[in-house]
Amino acid sequence: MTRMRELLLLFGFWVGQVTPVLALAVQVRPETPQLGDTLEIRIRYEQPDSPDVAPTVVFAGKTYPAFPMQPRLWQALLPTTPLDTPGKKVLRITGEGETRNLAVWIKNRFFPTQRLWLGPASSSLEPTELELNRVREFKALTTPERYWQGAFLRPHPGAVTTGFGVRRYYNGESAQDYYHRGIDYGGTLGSPVVAPAAGQVALVGLVAQGFRLHGNTIGLDHGQGVTSIFLHLSRIDVREGERVRAGQVIGAVGSTGISTAPHLHWGLYVHGQSIDPLPWLQGRFP
Repeated sequence: MTRMRELLLLFGFWVGQVTPVLALAVQVRPETPQLGDTLEIRIRYEQPDSPDVAPTVVFAGKTYPAFPMQPRLWQALLPTTPLDTPGKKVLRITGEGETRNLAVWIKNRFFPTQRLWLGPASSSLEPTELELNRVREFKALTTPERYWQGAFLRPHPGAVTTGFGVRRYYNGESAQDYYHRGIDYGGTLGSPVVAPAAGQVALVGLVAQGFRLHGNTIGLDHGQGVTSIFLHLSRIDVREGERVRAGQVIGAVGSTGISTAPHLHWGLYVHGQSIDPLPWLQGRFP
């Protein structure tokens, strides 16, 4: 073998061969994700004449939508939760007549345990079917329009009393398949709650309507499968269908529903799954 042929082999060429040009460029962030993280997938069509057709994104056997960011560049957001199994997951991207299969490794993560005693009165606060159905429908929203831009804001300045992912015992019994789906902020009764990002009010639920578990509730649709929910409010200052801006006051801290003291529960969801809001507060998702 000649020295020239050795060099060609070293760099992936062979005499007489044409190396194919990949049609898809795929970037996955964060590079070392852990349970609870949102995965951001960016897919670029490398061919200048690529059709304006969204790629197909399949992660761990589930299909997720991709939305355009600019010409030939698409973004998909994929949730992971504390209930998922850590380890290798397969990400399959199909577009431009090409399929890319990538291995994504999800790191394990420690979540603390919390014990709560709610007392005998809590047994009478089982959720109603209306409440469960409305919240389920809200979390399933996948509005094509994207309302948010940049880092999310803290919805309340109070200290974090319960972080994301905490496992719980209620009255001495382990809550199966449970993890704390959001962040709790301590606050005085009636202190203002603001929208962490722009969105549309897609859910207003009241104790008087049957929201016995969540209490007075607001659900914001931030677009493209990203939603926020705010629980236990004492006051609601917005209406369903209303557009809100980041930082706008939408309600006030309360202790309605199942709650041991005045606080705000803020849950952030991606395609119906509760994810860690902290990376969103740090601006990792443009």
